[in-house]
Amino acid sequence: MEGVYLSLCNELRVSVNAYISQVLRETQNCGRGISLKLTGNERLKEVARLTDSDLLVLSKTLRNDLTVSALDLRYNCISDDGARYLADLIQENMVLQSLDLMGNNIEVEGAERIAKSLHQNVTLKRLRMTGNKIGNRGAMHFASMMQNNTALEELDMSDCDLGTQSLIAFAIVLNTNKNVRSINISRPLLFSLQEETTVHMAQMLAVNQTLKELHMGKQGMTDSGVERLCEGLMSNHTLRYLDLRCNRITRDGAKSLAEVLKQNNTLEILDLSSNRIEDEGAICLSEAIALTHCRLRALSIPSNNIGTAGLVSLTKAMGKNPHLTHIYIWGNRLEEPVCVFV
Repeated sequence: MEGVYLSLCNELRVSVNAYISQVLRETQNCGRGISLKLTGNERLKEVARLTDSDLLVLSKTLRNDLTVSALDLRYNCISDDGARYLADLIQENMVLQSLDLMGNNIEVEGAERIAKSLHQNVTLKRLRMTGNKIGNRGAMHFASMMQNNTALEELDMSDCDLGTQSLIAFAIVLNTNKNVRSINISRPLLFSLQEETTVHMAQMLAVNQTLKELHMGKQGMTDSGVERLCEGLMSNHTLRYLDLRCNRITRDGAKSLAEVLKQNNTLEILDLSSNRIEDEGAICLSEAIALTHCRLRALSIPSNNIGTAGLVSLTKAMGKNPHLTHIYIWGNRLEEPVCVFV
């Protein structure tokens, strides 16, 4: 591949990026299924962050390649023009399964290009757009794409400045989409206190039977929203991982989740980091975890203002449940009785 890259640099009159050249050289003769890592924050190599002109050459280099199945382009300087070259690559490459664009400078136009390139794509399974400020308009293009695409299984749209309209659009399309297994819509920009987006997600969970991971961190979700979400979870038998970190959930929200754990035996990972469930919420969760039919394997509750009573209750429950193997409790009040009991 390095030879093709150098030839194209000469043909297109683009300066050779030594970082790209080195990585391509290192992957020669590695067979198929190569994961090409060209991250802008690589610490073990001398890095020249990729620009749009680099993407022009790289996309042409990989266009007919049959060896690279994953492309990691995190933390580079890729803007909408670079996204256009990537969209061409997605349409023409037949083996690329994973694309990570976290922390670049892609906005609405670039999002539209990438989304449209995925309408008929049958190979890409994982797409990560985290940190690209595509906004509500850009996200709507991805929601539209999900109505047609039959291959994409994991979509990460966290920290992309999504709004109420696009979150509701994702919820609606997930009512019928049977391919997506994991979606991350954390840290949107929401200005309403009505929690309409949570209500729509709850309605989606009641009918969707394929989604396994749902990330809804940093959405300002309150106990009322959690209660609605739990109504949907009562009818759901496929979700394995629920991420509600960094919201405004208190003991009442924890009570609602405990009721779900008592009746729903499919949820395996629950992340409530950086909420405020306190002792009473932790005790409610403990009662559910102690039941033998509870299949929860991991519980994350750092920074929830939980004290001795709650933490000891969780420790006892963990001893009764053979499935729960991981519990994360840092950032709470780890007083002497808790440490002695553990």
